[in-house]
Amino acid sequence: MQDEHQAPEQSLSELLQIRRDKLTALQEAGRDPFRETRFDRTATSAEILGSFDEFENKTVSVAGRIMSKRGMGKAIFCHIQDREGQIQLYIRKDAVSEQEFADFRKYDVGDIIGVTGYVFRTQTGEITVHVEHVTLLTKSLRPLPEKYHGMTNTDLRYRQRYVDLIMNPEVRATFITRSHIISAIRRYLDAQGFLEVETPMLVLNAGGAAARPFETHFNALDQDLKLRISLELYLKRLIVGGLEKVYEIGRVFRNEGMDTKHNPEFTLMELYQAYTDFHGMMDLTENLYRHVAQEVLGTTVITYNGTEIDLGKPFRRITMTEAVKQYSGVDFAAIESLEEARAAAKAHGIEYAERHQKGDILNLFFDAYVEEHLIQPTFLTEHPVEISPLTKRKPDDPAHVERFELFINGWEMANAYSELNDPIDQRARFQAQEEMLAKGDEEANTTDEDFLNALEIGMPPTGGIGYGIDRLCMLLTDSAAIRDVLLFPTMKPLEN
Repeated sequence: MQDEHQAPEQSLSELLQIRRDKLTALQEAGRDPFRETRFDRTATSAEILGSFDEFENKTVSVAGRIMSKRGMGKAIFCHIQDREGQIQLYIRKDAVSEQEFADFRKYDVGDIIGVTGYVFRTQTGEITVHVEHVTLLTKSLRPLPEKYHGMTNTDLRYRQRYVDLIMNPEVRATFITRSHIISAIRRYLDAQGFLEVETPMLVLNAGGAAARPFETHFNALDQDLKLRISLELYLKRLIVGGLEKVYEIGRVFRNEGMDTKHNPEFTLMELYQAYTDFHGMMDLTENLYRHVAQEVLGTTVITYNGTEIDLGKPFRRITMTEAVKQYSGVDFAAIESLEEARAAAKAHGIEYAERHQKGDILNLFFDAYVEEHLIQPTFLTEHPVEISPLTKRKPDDPAHVERFELFINGWEMANAYSELNDPIDQRARFQAQEEMLAKGDEEANTTDEDFLNALEIGMPPTGGIGYGIDRLCMLLTDSAAIRDVLLFPTMKPLEN
């Protein structure tokens, strides 16, 4: 039996027409597959293959997409694929009705069928379902990619993820793992007494991060709104309200560029806990990462792009000033003025803007010299106050704040604070952000009066943290780009 993949001389338009003609013939004969409403399965491919002794010679009903088909005359073999894998079917002319066999001979790779039959092992040892009844559940009107070459066009894989999932088992496995990662996070936090909540995506004030928001207009109220760039300010309101331990996993939106680690919409998790600080957030984060890796992967030692990363060892802790000194040789602890910081930047080829203060320049040094070296889990601590507008200052060093970022594989994985709960200080920092905005910093925050009102009601000492869920999924699935862990990444429109 020859299928359409074995006829390269046929054009796509011809193949599409052949499939439509087959559908028309079925419909005219009163056997329209799209009229089927359900098929009751009793087993999946994985259940049968994993427990053959229990299923041998037992009748089962299985369903899935035809992925291959071979045979001539009175017997045909095919493989169908369900969500858990593939299983072979054996269809003999004398084992099904004459009409079922005649129809089956015309089925195409990509069609979705349901079958009932008994389980046996062929002479070559392959576990197989001997079909006794077969039903066409969906007629595929467009061919799948040729099975020997798969779906190798990366751009097309992202645009047609539904085909990518059919053709590439490793892609399907990645997204199953992603789901398990998020479930493991939820179970861990729920067990720690955290409450999962939901907060608005459409907001008047998109604060809580340094990023450009997307803007839209709400017609009913004739009001300009923004898509949230962070979850922070609403979750802190809930701490004020007394919920004490809250978290949210949700989409945020940043009107920025795209690369291997950035997509304009991505999944962020933020959590806040009353009566703790950034040290408490470090302990929670270290334990969370170990727990998720162990539960999902069965180990705390992972490999990313050939590099072994150990999540089981204590995470390194180093201040930003110490890290910059180690990797660049510049000691910002000895730099006392903005002029000295600018001179150091010029000497090292670091470009800065006129608005940048000493702390901003320290951060530029970090980006240029340090980040790429932080491969093993590292907590980078004590950031300058200039780049941390929502963070509590260090009591003994007000130029720096109680903050950390977690780096793994040279990536920022999490960002945590001892949260600023002084409404007077917070107002002053919002004002400084407004001044930065006026000078051209499109990522600066604006003043959120309702949030300040909440702080004036009173927020207890609080630790808070934000996690990049997509990067965690990249790390734990050894995926090269964020698009590999987003089912439907943002894509540049195709040219007409």
